[in-house]
Amino acid sequence: MMSFSQETVDRAQQIIARYPEGKQRSALLPLLHLVQAEEGFVSPAGIAFCAETLDITRAQVSAVATFYTMYKRKPTGDYLVSVCTNTMCNVLGGQQVYDTLSEHLGVGHDETEASGTITLEHAECLAACDYGPVVTVNYDFYDNVTPDGATDLVDRLKAGERPQPSRGARLCTLKEMSLQLAGFADEREGAVADTAQGDASLRGLRLAEQHGISVAGFDPNTPIPTQADREAAKAASDAKAAEAAGAAANKPASDRKPAGDAPQPQAQNLKDAK
Repeated sequence: MMSFSQETVDRAQQIIARYPEGKQRSALLPLLHLVQAEEGFVSPAGIAFCAETLDITRAQVSAVATFYTMYKRKPTGDYLVSVCTNTMCNVLGGQQVYDTLSEHLGVGHDETEASGTITLEHAECLAACDYGPVVTVNYDFYDNVTPDGATDLVDRLKAGERPQPSRGARLCTLKEMSLQLAGFADEREGAVADTAQGDASLRGLRLAEQHGISVAGFDPNTPIPTQADREAAKAASDAKAAEAAGAAANKPASDRKPAGDAPQPQAQNLKDAK
C-alpha cells in the first residue's frame, strides 16, 4: 500500500477535526479529495487510507468514491478537459468540438493522451448553456469554444501554459484543484478572482426590464432577511402555534346535556318508579 506523506496525514487530521464528535465519517468526501491531491486519482491505497483514518470499511469508502465522478479511479492527467455534449451545447457544436479533440489528442472518453498531461472526457452537462459550447479544464470554464479554439487550448496546456479561464481565477492542475476541494486554500497569486456576470446570463433580466415584466407583487426594495430576522419570525410562529395548541387542549365545557342512560335501562327505571 502506498505510504502517504506526513503532510497529507496531518491534513487528514485537520479535516476530521472540523466535524463534531461522533460525526467524523462526514469527513469522507474531503478526505477523498485529499488523497487525490497527492496521487492524482483515488487509488486502492487511497481507499484504504480513508477507511483506516475514519475507522470504516473499504467497501463503504469505495461506495462513495465510485458514486461521484469528480473522484477519478485511474491515473488522470494534470488537466481534465471536459467537453459538454448535452443538448444545448451539442446543437451549438459541442459534439464537433469533442470529436476534433479526440482525433487531435488520439484518445477517447476518459482516456489520457501519450504525454500524460491531458485526460479527455465528454460531459452530460456543465451548467453553462448560455455560453455554449463550453469546455472545462479541471472544472474552470472556457466559453463559446470552437474546434480550432479547443485544439489551441490543449496544445497550450501541453506546452506548459495555463490559459486564463473565461470566468474565474487562474487555472489549477487537477492535484491543486483537489486540494482546494479538500478545504485548503490556495495561497498563490491569482488563486482567487472576482467574476462579473456575462451578457448572456443577464439577457433575460434585461429583456424583462425593457418590457416591464416582473413577478406579481415583486418589490425590489424589499430587504433580504437576516439570520436574526428569520430566527425572530420562527420564534413568533412557534409561539403562535403553541398558543393555538394550548387553546385546543383546553376547550370550555359544553352546555349540551349528557346523553343519559341507554333506552332499555331508562324504560326499566321508569317502570320500577311506578
